[in-house]
Amino acid sequence: MGSGGEGDKSPELPLEALLALGLDQRTAENALVNSKVTANLAAVIAEAGINRCDKSVGNLLYIVATKYPTNALVHRPALIDYIVSTKIKNPAQLDAALSFLTNVGPDSFDTGKFEEACGVGVVVSIEEIKSTVTEVIKNNMDAILEQRYHINVGNLCGQVRKRHPWGDAKVTKEEIDKMLAEILGPKTEADNVKPVKKKKEKPTKVEEKKVAVAAAAPPSEEELNPYSIFPQPEENFKVHTEIFYSDGSIWRAHNTKEILEKHLKATGGKVMTRFPPEPNGYLHIGHAKAMFIDFGLAKERNGHCYLRFDDTNPEAEKKEYIDHIQEIVHWMGWEPYKVTYASDYFQPLYEHAVELIQKGLAYVDHQTAEEIKEYREKKMNSPWRDRPIDESLKLFEDMRRGLIPEGAATLRMKQDMQNDNKNMSDLIAYRIKFTPHPHAGDKWCIYPSYDYAHCMVDSLENITHSLCTLEFDIRRPSYYWVLVALGLYQPYVWEYSRLNISNTVMSKRKLNRLVTEKWVDGWDDPRLLTLAGLRRRGVSSTAINSFIRGIGITRSDNSLIRADRLEYHIREELNKIAPRAMVVLHPLKVVITNLEDGKVIDLDGKMWPDAPADDASSYYKVPFSKTVYIETTDFRLKDSKDYYGLAPGKSALLRYAFPIKCTGVIYGDNPDEIIEIRAEYDPSKTSKPKGVLHWVAQPAPGVEPLKVEVRLFEKLFLSENPAELEDWLGDLNPHSKKVIKDAYAMPSLATAVLGDRFQFERLGYFSVDTDSTPESLVFNRTVTLRDSYGKAGPK
Repeated sequence: MGSGGEGDKSPELPLEALLALGLDQRTAENALVNSKVTANLAAVIAEAGINRCDKSVGNLLYIVATKYPTNALVHRPALIDYIVSTKIKNPAQLDAALSFLTNVGPDSFDTGKFEEACGVGVVVSIEEIKSTVTEVIKNNMDAILEQRYHINVGNLCGQVRKRHPWGDAKVTKEEIDKMLAEILGPKTEADNVKPVKKKKEKPTKVEEKKVAVAAAAPPSEEELNPYSIFPQPEENFKVHTEIFYSDGSIWRAHNTKEILEKHLKATGGKVMTRFPPEPNGYLHIGHAKAMFIDFGLAKERNGHCYLRFDDTNPEAEKKEYIDHIQEIVHWMGWEPYKVTYASDYFQPLYEHAVELIQKGLAYVDHQTAEEIKEYREKKMNSPWRDRPIDESLKLFEDMRRGLIPEGAATLRMKQDMQNDNKNMSDLIAYRIKFTPHPHAGDKWCIYPSYDYAHCMVDSLENITHSLCTLEFDIRRPSYYWVLVALGLYQPYVWEYSRLNISNTVMSKRKLNRLVTEKWVDGWDDPRLLTLAGLRRRGVSSTAINSFIRGIGITRSDNSLIRADRLEYHIREELNKIAPRAMVVLHPLKVVITNLEDGKVIDLDGKMWPDAPADDASSYYKVPFSKTVYIETTDFRLKDSKDYYGLAPGKSALLRYAFPIKCTGVIYGDNPDEIIEIRAEYDPSKTSKPKGVLHWVAQPAPGVEPLKVEVRLFEKLFLSENPAELEDWLGDLNPHSKKVIKDAYAMPSLATAVLGDRFQFERLGYFSVDTDSTPESLVFNRTVTLRDSYGKAGPK
C-alpha cells in the first residue's frame, strides 16, 4: 500500500464543505491538493455528523484530520464528539488529548483520566487570569523595573500558564501587556534599542527532549505565535535606525506622519512582506527559514507576501532557477500574493538615480574595482567625488545609452568615505553590463546594485516588514540612507539569525561548485540540504517547517544547529505516516528443510505497530515459503550472549512468521564464503527466541523476490563545520552515498510510486526516488531509525 502516491483516489470533497467548517480559503484549497488530508477530512466530517460549525470547532477538526495518531483511530469518533460538544475547545486541550491517545493506542482507556489530562470541564475565568497575572507581575517586579520593555513576556505568560494550563492564552498576554504599560509608562528611545544577546547554543539533546514533550504540555507563547515580536504597520513612525556620520552628524531614519498615512492608505493597513531570492541557484533549507518568516508573518496577520526575484545581476541568473524557485515555494506550502521582479522597477530605479545626482548625492566614478577597494581601506575620497552635477548627469546618460565601455564607469552614492562602517563608503548604485537580462531583455545595459535597488523596491512595493538575516545588519544604515535621501517610505527592518546546520555547506557559491564540478549528482542530490535534495530524499515540507518553528525566529547568534535536530522532526512525522514493510539489503539464502516443497503460507504483516486486528487495511500480505532471505549481518558462525541473530544451533524469530533454528551451513569455494543456511521452522511457535529478524521469501517456488535498488545516504561532510575549512572539498565524506542494486523486497512494495514513503523495518525510513520506473524501483533512505547518539525514534 502506498502513502499518498499518484495512484491514490481521494474522496470527492467540495471546497464549500471545508469553508462551512470555518476554514479559511487558502487552508481549504491546500487541504484538497493533498489526497491523504482530503481523505482524513472526509472521514472526520462524516464522524462528526455535521455540515457547518463555528470556526473554532472547524479548526480543531482540521487539526484532528492532519495530526491524529494512526494507532488510535478507533478512538477518533469519541474525540470528535468532545470537540463538537465544545468540551474540548482550544488547541492546548486538543494537543494534550492527542498525546494521551498516542500513548493509549487502540486499547480502551479511563474516561476520567482522559478528561483530566486535557482539561475537560475546567473553566478559567478572566478574573482568575487577572489575579494570577497580578501575582506573577509582583513576583517579577525587580526584573521588570530593571529590564523594562525588554522583559521576556513569553516567560511571564509561561508562569501564568503553569497555574492555568487551560486558560485563554490571548487574554493572558493582553493582561500582561496592559499591566506592564501601567507600570512602565510609554516606551522611551532606550526601550526601542534591542539588547545585545550573548552567544549561546543549546545542546541538541536538551532541545530534542523539549520538543518531544511539547505535545503533552500546553504550547508556549512563542509556539502559539512566533510572530508576536513584530510591530503593527501603523507603528512604523518611530526611529529604530540612526545613521552616524564621521563628522558627528546623525540621520534619524523614520517615516513622517504624511508618508506613513500615504503608505497605510495604499495597503489598507495590511502587513506586506516579501521573500526576495536571487535566481542564481536552487533554494536550500536556509531559504525555508526565510519563507517561514516572510510568508508566515503575512499569513498570521492576514496580510500579503510577494515572491520577488532579486534579479539585478543578469550574468548569474537563469530561467531554470526562476522556475525552480516558484515551484519549490509552492511545495513548501506558501502562496505568493504576487510574483514580481526587481527588474520590473528598473525605470523608477533609474529615475531615482538621476534624482540622487541632481541632489548632489551621487556621482559617476571611473575608479577600477582595485582602486575602490584601496581608497575604502584608506578612507579616501574618489578623485571624481566632487565632479559637477551636470557632468555626472551627462555621463550617467551616456552609461545608459551604452556609450561607455563596461568597467569604465560606475554610479556611486555620495555617502561617507570616512565612516567606520564600510557599507557607508560610497557604495556603487549602477554598473555597466552588456548582458541581456533573462526577464527585462536587452533594454538596459546598466544594472542597479543590490545595495541601491533592494531598499527602494521594498519601498515601492510598500513592504511593511523587511526581514533578512543578521549579516545584513551592518547594511541597515545604507538601506535607510537611500530612502531618507530620496524622501521615500521606509519599511521596518528586522534581522534574524542565519540557519547553519552541521556537516554541510549552504553558501550558494559552494553549492554551485559541488554541482558544477560533479562532486554530487545535481542540485537535487539527496545529500544536499537544498530543498530539492531534501524533497528527493523523502523529507516533507511540513517536517521542514516544523524544524524551522522549533528553532525559532528571534534575533540571536549564528550557532551551528546539529543535523540531528532536523532528523528528529523528520522521524516524528514519518513514524505517524509511513507504513511498515520489509526489505533485505544484503540477502543470505535460508532453506527451510521441514517445509514441504511448493508450499506458500500467506501471513499478515502490520503496516502500523498497533494496527487493530479487525482492520484489514492496516495489514499487507507476507508470503512464507521454503526459501527465505535474511540480512547477511544477521548470521554468525560464533554465538555470544549479547547477539540476537541467527547462529548454528540457535533460533531467531522471523517477523510476523515463525521461529527458525539454524541446522546447517553451506559454504562456497572459499571457506569464508557462506552461500546458504539450512534451518527448521517451528509451526507451533512454542519456542520463544529473543532475536527478531526481518526477512523476505520467494513468493512462489523458484521465483526470486522483488528486486529493488536502495540508496543509503550519510552526512556529506566529515566535519561539523566544513565551511570553516580552507580545503573544504577535502572534507567530503567518501561514504556519503552507498548504492545497493539487488536488495529483496516484499511483494507489497511492487506498486509503490513516487511520493510513497515507508519504514523498512530495522533499516530506517525510505521513499521512492525519481529514478524509479514500474519495472525498476529505487528507494532513498530518508533517515535512519536512530539518531547519531544511538537514540531510537518512535516505534
